[in-house]
Amino acid sequence: MLLRALKVVLSSAVLLSQVAHAQPTPAGGNLPAGLEFPVVMRQNVAAGKTPVGTKVQAKLAVATLVAGVVVPEGAILSGEVTESVAKSATDPSRLGIRMDSAQWANGSAPIKVYLTAWYYPVVTPTPADQASGLPDAGNNPRPRMGGVYPGQRNPTSPPLSGSDPGAMPPPTPAPDISKHRVLMKNVESMRHPDGAVTLTSKRFNIKLDKQTTYVLATGDLARGPG
Repeated sequence: MLLRALKVVLSSAVLLSQVAHAQPTPAGGNLPAGLEFPVVMRQNVAAGKTPVGTKVQAKLAVATLVAGVVVPEGAILSGEVTESVAKSATDPSRLGIRMDSAQWANGSAPIKVYLTAWYYPVVTPTPADQASGLPDAGNNPRPRMGGVYPGQRNPTSPPLSGSDPGAMPPPTPAPDISKHRVLMKNVESMRHPDGAVTLTSKRFNIKLDKQTTYVLATGDLARGPG
């Protein structure tokens, strides 16, 4: 009888300890609101063609500070397609991507970031691009897009709009890449109650390529220069 009572006391103590140490995980995987990840996709993704649930990866274009840990340039972000609907006569195309983890040679980190409607264009367009204006996500002219950032950020640059004040400053882009992110043409962003982000377009089926530097973030980003 004494042994059984002792087992009950010990079991209760373990349960209370587990409850006391259990802490809820904030949305975004402990990431501050507005944190940005410039990335290059490792596969093409198209609304209506790439099925929901498809596993996707992206390569981080610049080192980023996450909860006191530097996620290095070249880290691989992994996640999945959360929405993929082709444009119809009455409804827009929809595309959503969520990344859940970042992995690199010497470490890993849980994250929760979403594809946004922002990207980093090249600075000097070709004459044909100058005539046509900014590309849109339905037909990205590849000569105008792409490139990656060097591994170090410029400590004298101002932080990205909406970014965590304690995070590292934004990158100094390569010579052919703009210092400021811009919105995809004819693409809108919709935020769900749970924080997820979906891109929509009434003009075309949204497509992502493997040469554009897209922006992933913990939520929708403020308009204005990056």
